[in-house]
Amino acid sequence: MRVAQIDGEAEVFYSLQGEGTRAGDPAVFLRLAGCNRRCSWCDTKYSWETGLELTEEEVARRMLAFDCRHFVITGGEPLLQTEKLENLCSLLPENSIIEVETNGTLAPSPILARRVNQWNVSPKLRHSENNASLLPEILSSFVSLPEAWFKFVVRGEEDWAEIESLGLPRKRLLLMPCAADRESYRQALPEVCEMCLRHGVRLSPRLHVELWDQRRGC
Repeated sequence: MRVAQIDGEAEVFYSLQGEGTRAGDPAVFLRLAGCNRRCSWCDTKYSWETGLELTEEEVARRMLAFDCRHFVITGGEPLLQTEKLENLCSLLPENSIIEVETNGTLAPSPILARRVNQWNVSPKLRHSENNASLLPEILSSFVSLPEAWFKFVVRGEEDWAEIESLGLPRKRLLLMPCAADRESYRQALPEVCEMCLRHGVRLSPRLHVELWDQRRGC
């Protein structure tokens, strides 16, 4: 299993969930390496290529070393390692909560669909500078899972038409400011709040940016 690294160490850490419907919850984070998209504003570009090769057993051991049974698996793009991710999930306690962050370009396997408690699907809009990033047929596979939420990084009202065209359940949409540092996050937040009020959708905070700015592993 290829895991992102910080200063030569696998990126497994204990923190607060910063985004989505479980924002503020303590969780153990695992960042996997490798991504099939190249977003211009990505704040974890270091995870795209390089990583440490660890067995699923070793990764599970590191995750279980923390006194917490809420796990967030992010990337990169975790579903690029679906088989290994299935193995890892089988090593985590059955009563644990598992969240997976994905860009919505790869469908979840039946095994993961049954095991993962929450999917945080973040399709990339045109301003990410990815070609053909929105794949409605893949997104529909997540719509069928009631535990899937759709989180969009937005720059402003000009993004709404692209989001709306996907026909996703509005009650499961979240909008999040496009900002990688505390100052730009605070500047962008009011406009995104207004978008959420205007369209009747939920706001996703970025608590990790507000609390720790650009520090990694927090």
